[in-house]
Amino acid sequence: MEKTMTLEEQINFLTRGCVDVVSKADLAKKLESGKTLKVKLGCDPTSADLHLGHSVALSLLRRFQDLGHKAVLVIGDFTAAVGDPSGRDSTRPVLPREKILENAKTYTEQAFKVLDPSKTEIRFNSEWLDPFVTGKDLLQTLQKVTVAQVLERDDFKKRMASGNPISLLEVLYSLFQGQDSVALQADVELGGTDQIFNLLVGRQLQKNNGQEPQVAITVPLLVGLDGVKKMSKSYGNYVGLNDAPNDMFGKLMSIPDELMPMYYELLTSENMDEIKAMHPMSAKKKLAGIMVTRFHGEEAAKAALENFEKVFSKKELPTDMPEFKAEDGALLSAIIFAAGAAQSKNKARGLIEQGAVRLKGEKVPQDGPLHFETGDVLQVGKRHFFKLVK
Repeated sequence: MEKTMTLEEQINFLTRGCVDVVSKADLAKKLESGKTLKVKLGCDPTSADLHLGHSVALSLLRRFQDLGHKAVLVIGDFTAAVGDPSGRDSTRPVLPREKILENAKTYTEQAFKVLDPSKTEIRFNSEWLDPFVTGKDLLQTLQKVTVAQVLERDDFKKRMASGNPISLLEVLYSLFQGQDSVALQADVELGGTDQIFNLLVGRQLQKNNGQEPQVAITVPLLVGLDGVKKMSKSYGNYVGLNDAPNDMFGKLMSIPDELMPMYYELLTSENMDEIKAMHPMSAKKKLAGIMVTRFHGEEAAKAALENFEKVFSKKELPTDMPEFKAEDGALLSAIIFAAGAAQSKNKARGLIEQGAVRLKGEKVPQDGPLHFETGDVLQVGKRHFFKLVK
């Protein structure tokens, strides 16, 4: 691909859907050099699963790989223990190292659903940050960064104005991430728009260390299924890369129509004029098919489409419902939560109050002890069906 694209076409291909490119002139210069660029993306393994929001930056990293460049996926086993303050209104809980390493393993497995493993280097930033903080390098770096520069961050300003505390570790976070770029001598670093400050710190630290500064490229934060907040597991509005094909397809079919252009632009390379001309339902089915094919294969995508049309269009029950063993008389909200159909018991109660829970096709009006017979079907929302077993 890199041999057939002009420089302008390469830049357009690599910056499609991006927000910040600091700078395009630097990117053009690096691409013109003809060398294989080292393109860095950092991930702090704070949970076990990646979702489509993570795949936006991963997909951009894959574009660089498709042009012959090298991807460096930095697993932040050190920085995850610090807590990234970007875009947060409170201090993030610190995870124990054992949990961080457990999450890191799943991150790499899921990332390779998007990235080309043969062109990807996996690095853990404790490799250079452990000696960085125990030696003299940290002190020398701190001498070159002012408090005013760090507190200029919008998220810090908001937290200080509202009286929310900021830990000293969080203040140092951007320096640690920037040091990743120095250690790797990165040519390009990718991240979400909430990462722009950290990426620019990396550029400055590289300059301080006599390196050519990296190009900083940010992508938008993908809006979740609710159409309001950014996609996040904590908000329950996410599509996981490890979601089962039927779940992934069904979730994507629930996206608000107005988000279709964003999802296509950030997650695919489809022609946007053709997508905008499609009926919203057809566009959603096409997007759901593309995503399920990407993460599960073409046959799984065909089966997921058939299942969707059977369950949602023809109002039939799915044929492959999972069984869930529950105790007769147990609290309905507790059963829904235990079955994985809600993020918490409170959210399960909210679904019941909204009339989104049915037993044997009948709405369950309120939370309380659930009495059932083995084989009864419990439906939660539009996507979750369980065959109850005593």
